[in-house]
Amino acid sequence: MPKKVLLFTDLGIDDAFALIYAFFRKDVQILGIVADYGNVSRTNAIRNINYIKYITGQERIPVFLGASVPLTGISVQFFPEVHGEAGLGPIIPPDIPYPIFAINDIYQIIDENIDDLTIINLGRLSSLATTFILNLEKMKKVKEYICMGGAFFYPGNVTAVAEANFYSDPYAANLVLLHARNLTIIPLNITQNALVTPEMVQTIDRFHQNTQDPAGLMIKPMLDYYYNFYSKSNPGITGSPMHDFMTIWFLLYPEFVNVSRVPIKVIPDRGEGFGQSIADFRFTTNPEYSTHSVAFSFNYEAFKKSIMDTLLTKR
Repeated sequence: MPKKVLLFTDLGIDDAFALIYAFFRKDVQILGIVADYGNVSRTNAIRNINYIKYITGQERIPVFLGASVPLTGISVQFFPEVHGEAGLGPIIPPDIPYPIFAINDIYQIIDENIDDLTIINLGRLSSLATTFILNLEKMKKVKEYICMGGAFFYPGNVTAVAEANFYSDPYAANLVLLHARNLTIIPLNITQNALVTPEMVQTIDRFHQNTQDPAGLMIKPMLDYYYNFYSKSNPGITGSPMHDFMTIWFLLYPEFVNVSRVPIKVIPDRGEGFGQSIADFRFTTNPEYSTHSVAFSFNYEAFKKSIMDTLLTKR
């Protein structure tokens, strides 16, 4: 049976890679996609999702209208230097007018799949937190959650201590930490090392030059753009870090990821610590912390093999 997923995404390059990878798999079923602000505006996220749906023949997957601003009320900043003008590197997708559904409509998906649904959050947690606010008891019944966010004992990528998804809406992050059951956090500590190398990209592209699969052919221009940014911002890095992709990968290959159950929280107070994620390894009881699974390492060779085995196939 394929794993059933409700996906929340602010669809930039690593999100797009995750979605394409999922569409190449037969053991993942995307039941719905919530479009958020984050890497790009919500409008661009919707456009990118619809374009990938179109070129992969996944038009029936419903898209839901997520948040366009954080619960903090702080102005939103986008990152074209990282993800490109529209969020797909140099690719500017056409506007494909598929229907967009209200966020309340996700509860039907949850009701119909309550015993075996995984909710995966790739970006800011504003939309996911809102679904808890609107229907707390229902969201508490979801089987499991996987979220990319935070940085534990590791430098942030927005400030010295804060990772982008938690920094952009720490109120939302704390709300999800407080109420989600069976939650696994995939932090920057490991996603920064989840590298897709230029050699891997070149091999995938050569394969799809033969298949002419439009989704496969997207990978090289997107990841070349992404790697160009990272090679300048992180001199010496040997590939493109697939931050958000690691959530999907963990869902499929948990045996290759080392996780620890630890009390965690996010700092919501404005100042130098704003958005910082903290793990308390003192094994003390603190009501301000919620205990969840946090990933701290993974098998990189298994990571590379799964990508190549998946993307060097015909859909």
